[in-house]
Amino acid sequence: MQTPPLNPARRRLLAGSAGALAAAGLGASGLAHASEAAGKAAASAAPAAAKALPPYAAWKDADSVIVHSANTIETRRGAFGDGVITPSRELYVRNNLPPPDASILDDRDAWSIEIQGVKQPRTLTLGELKTLGVETMATVLQCSGNGRGFFPHQPSGTKWTVGAAGCVMWTGIPVRVLVEHLGGLDGDSTYMTGTGGEKLPDGLDPKTLMVERSVPRDTMQDAMLAWEMNNEPLSLAHGGPLRLIVPGYTGVNNVKYIKRLAFTADQSPVKIQQSSYRLAPLDAKPGPQYPSAWAMTPKSWITAPGGDGETVKAGRSLVRGVAFGGIHAVKRVDVSIDGGKTWKQAALVGPDLGKYAWRQFALAVELPAGEHTLASRVEDSEGNVQVEERIENVRGYLNTSWRDHALKITVS
Repeated sequence: MQTPPLNPARRRLLAGSAGALAAAGLGASGLAHASEAAGKAAASAAPAAAKALPPYAAWKDADSVIVHSANTIETRRGAFGDGVITPSRELYVRNNLPPPDASILDDRDAWSIEIQGVKQPRTLTLGELKTLGVETMATVLQCSGNGRGFFPHQPSGTKWTVGAAGCVMWTGIPVRVLVEHLGGLDGDSTYMTGTGGEKLPDGLDPKTLMVERSVPRDTMQDAMLAWEMNNEPLSLAHGGPLRLIVPGYTGVNNVKYIKRLAFTADQSPVKIQQSSYRLAPLDAKPGPQYPSAWAMTPKSWITAPGGDGETVKAGRSLVRGVAFGGIHAVKRVDVSIDGGKTWKQAALVGPDLGKYAWRQFALAVELPAGEHTLASRVEDSEGNVQVEERIENVRGYLNTSWRDHALKITVS
């Protein structure tokens, strides 16, 4: 089984994050308390009836994730730790179709992708892509349905809370570089469309099942065809050998096992584009007349203390969490320990890995015994503030409500 190791770059990020916590004036005692809380979180192990990891993701850390199904695996709130990069073994998994056979990784460089809508359309192998250019960037990867579990109407689909998200490093070729190499765009395209390489069942209309997503064409400026994640060859669980990365856009738009990248005049006609992943009102049937689950907006949540329901010791504590702006950088994060009645600005800690990555935050507080509701609220560089209330929609997409994501803890 593939077991991605903790690479040197990851260790440096962890060390830098810990140093930043201390530099922010949060002190050794705060770090010690954080370690104690993390230890308690680890002690609250997965329930005995927890589902087993599927074979293609058997290398994941079972104590850090919740297995909802063979195609949906969530990171535990308390497992988000103090490092800015989410370890591959703890990162969530969401597949719209079962992954292809693992044999597609036997010769990664032989994987091919068709490029259309450019002046010199071609089919290129992964090996050829690697000769044309390379960059590394950090982005937040988040399922469109993250936070669905907080919708009161209980929409269909996995009841994610906060764990269908992570911040990861991608390495690959920028799409803009590839397009330039192929002579530039051909014609008046409006969208960039990626098609996945999953095997489709026989006898069914491919349009009802295939994973093909269209996003605005201008996303190509920062998009990437990635073959590495967190300094390791891209695993089957996360779309290897090749995945389209669209920074700032929800996970479904980051097409796995990509076999075709086209610049098109219209959005894809398939179901996953036309009716799935649409923000339709509660009394409506989803369809192309409603907004698509594309760009993410400002969002944050508390990860500790008490991230996994453990009781918190009264006294000084370090409230910690993660925040991101979607398509804009994080400007500031405010924290409340009384359910949003009062707020204090938290320190941004750890390395700043660019506007598409998330930022860690921390605030030292005194917590008396009793029940407390910890909340966070992020503002991006354009002045957009995380909303208090969710936007109701039938499928439970794009929940960024700080009130929904607040953490209720018991202090004794």
